[in-house]
Amino acid sequence: MDKIRNLSSATKSNLITYGMVIVAYVVMQCLVSAGAISNSMVGLLVPICSYICMAISLNLVVGISGELSLGHAGFMSVGAFTGLVVASCLRGVVGFDPLRLAIAIMIAGAFAALAGILVGLPVMRLRGDYLAIVTLAFGEIIKNLLNNLYVGLDTAGLHFSMVDAKSLGMQGGTILINGPQGAAGIDKLSSFTAGFVLIIVTLFVVLNLVNSRTGRAIMAVRDNRIAAESVGINTMKYRLIAFVVSAALAGMAGALYAMNFSSIVPKKFDFNTSILVLVFVVLGGMGNIRGGIISAALLTILPERLRFLGDFRMLIYAVVLIAVMIASNNTKAQEIIQTVKSRLRRKGDDEAALAANANEGGAAGE
Repeated sequence: MDKIRNLSSATKSNLITYGMVIVAYVVMQCLVSAGAISNSMVGLLVPICSYICMAISLNLVVGISGELSLGHAGFMSVGAFTGLVVASCLRGVVGFDPLRLAIAIMIAGAFAALAGILVGLPVMRLRGDYLAIVTLAFGEIIKNLLNNLYVGLDTAGLHFSMVDAKSLGMQGGTILINGPQGAAGIDKLSSFTAGFVLIIVTLFVVLNLVNSRTGRAIMAVRDNRIAAESVGINTMKYRLIAFVVSAALAGMAGALYAMNFSSIVPKKFDFNTSILVLVFVVLGGMGNIRGGIISAALLTILPERLRFLGDFRMLIYAVVLIAVMIASNNTKAQEIIQTVKSRLRRKGDDEAALAANANEGGAAGE
């Protein structure tokens, strides 16, 4: 007990975040095993995991680094289609599907990180609205490149073309990516357990980065760039680190997401997807990892739960978003939340003190 009390506040907060995710996973697994949730909700479990990873990774850029990125879906698409190609190439080599999925996700993250470096080197020289516009442009460029990408696999290996499927020059084989038609016949390797593991990995990377020396440098650049430069911090370097790590995690989430469906197209990863992930981050609180996790899960489930409303469901969805944003930015609402938190904290401290006194009394009686 004393060891827990001596932990730093950051460590306690991180343990609460991990515990929250683990408890949610166990509860959902029990509900699925008991058949207590519908098939449509079961089908949303992997997308929810993917969106949670996306929200955590974007929070690293928007909340922790203080930059506004509107092209996050581009890195998700790079990871998605890279993971599909890798998984298809390993089909006859790796027979254990979870291992094949893990390899595909790791390679997808590496390619997304490479894309993050290529995009980040010019983009990180900009700030504010300029950076947001350029990241938006790069996200659309990546989507359009994928719309014109054709990839095939035959006995001779992989074939690539930016013209059409005929230009691949294949001898039989399979077309893995067919331009704007995307990929079809995908091996559905993703599972809720794989999504849970990826969330834990994403949390481990982001939380350890934030609490490290590098993370403190990133936040110093966010808070005051001039002051950070005056003490010798390389602002370009640390902004780029946050951007590339975020891109890699988004690519891994994209691979998990893509291999949950039998087919997927590049237009799925458009500007709307980037804005959706940004909404998760803003609604959960800038830099608030737990808030991003909760908002990503709830806002993915909400449209499905409102499906019975038909054409009105997206209207209700928008009204809920507006109401939550107004409430979260209302000073009175924040005061009420802080009051409730302080009372709960005081109650917990009082109970701990009573338990300690009881233990001391029992020891004295003995």
